[in-house]
Amino acid sequence: MAVLSSKQVLQDNNTTDPSSITSLTLTHKALSDVSCLSEFENLQRLDLGFNNLTSLEGLKLCVNLKWLSVVQNKLQSLKGIEGLIKLTVLNAGKNKLKSMDEVSGLVNLRALILNDNDIVSICKLDKMKELNTLVLSRNPISGIGQSLAKINSITKLSLSNCQLQCIDSSLKSCTELKELRLAHNDIKTLPSELAFNIKLQNLDIGNNVIMKWSDLKVLSSLVNLKNLNLQGNPIAEKEDLAKKIKKQVPNLQILNTKPIEKAMKKEEGGRVDDENESDHHEESIFPENEKMRESKFLKNGKKAADTAETVLTDPDVQKESKLKKEKINEFDKASGRKRKELIQAEKRTNADVGVPPVELDTREERKHKKQKKSEKEKTSNVEDKEPAKKFSKRGKQNKASAIDDGETPFSDLFVSDLSDLLTSGRKDGNHKTLQNVDAAAGLATFPKKKKQDKNRVTGAALQLSSASDEIGLGGPSTWGD
Repeated sequence: MAVLSSKQVLQDNNTTDPSSITSLTLTHKALSDVSCLSEFENLQRLDLGFNNLTSLEGLKLCVNLKWLSVVQNKLQSLKGIEGLIKLTVLNAGKNKLKSMDEVSGLVNLRALILNDNDIVSICKLDKMKELNTLVLSRNPISGIGQSLAKINSITKLSLSNCQLQCIDSSLKSCTELKELRLAHNDIKTLPSELAFNIKLQNLDIGNNVIMKWSDLKVLSSLVNLKNLNLQGNPIAEKEDLAKKIKKQVPNLQILNTKPIEKAMKKEEGGRVDDENESDHHEESIFPENEKMRESKFLKNGKKAADTAETVLTDPDVQKESKLKKEKINEFDKASGRKRKELIQAEKRTNADVGVPPVELDTREERKHKKQKKSEKEKTSNVEDKEPAKKFSKRGKQNKASAIDDGETPFSDLFVSDLSDLLTSGRKDGNHKTLQNVDAAAGLATFPKKKKQDKNRVTGAALQLSSASDEIGLGGPSTWGD
């Protein structure tokens, strides 16, 4: 806890004369005692926000104060300011005040800000003839009563996040009211007396319990209303909300924080646009058969199998598939004949020039040789490491040549990969590398070890299921406190 001294204040302001100081900002200093400020008789503006003050008794003699902020202290009472009748602005928000009776005699107040306290009732403010701003949001106030019955100068009133259940005729005299915030209460209807507030431009009644159109009937009398918030009320969920509100309030520009014209267009064309967008989305995911035939979506065997199931019932697809297979078979036969002709020509050429004939292995011959080679490897018990390395190098060369060889079947490459994995798996002792190979489809699948948790959510699912906004709960007031 810190006690403010006049000496410190004078040093900070480079003066020795207290009467020369008219404005002080003493925020965030953990001050608990500011009684020395009584020496500064000409002080007009004082900011003591964000300290540890529990009393304002030390300000009794600061009778020339016009602007005072004691926001976010530890005040439980405003005693000490009753005689500061020159005050025009008082901000005592975010304290622990339980009453506001001390301000009733401050006749020159124009702005009174007492939000975020424990005030349960509004005192009579009829002496404040120039009061234009009253902020009492986030206090446990259950009713307005007649506290504002004679205040016709007020233009801005905030009672959001209180415990109001009705308004009744309490605002009937506030004929200059332009901005009214009543969000986050338990208000069920707007009273007909609100029609007297004909200058009202901004009305926030979001997050209340307004359910019927008849509860908003008075809106048609508010011809100057430009901004209306109904979010969080049951009525905000009704269809054609913007259209009906616009009919009641022709000059309205903003509804539920959005331009009303945009909201109306969304209501009129929203369903059509949603259907078109849905159709387009489905087309992009599930193309027509013709597009399926032309696209290059066969990225893996599983996709191919799934797609084949979807198109098997289409006669056109079956017919085209049959034609393609016939063409492929014809091509393979032609390639075989061409290969044999080339082999015969090569032999004749070599015989003519005296070169010994080079035997070109056919697919069957290569397969037969591989089998013989495999049998020899099984019978041999050679444990020398150097020959093993040489064999490994030779295996890699064979694999590379197989990849380059256009006659090697595609599935043979997978089998070759499998043998490598099995070999490395035995060396490392890691049995997780074992795979099942479907040579016909060219697929490699891993056997399941454990059952997946039914409640487990995959990363893709997390990305797709973004947290959606809660419908009908509305949001905070768009006009601050």
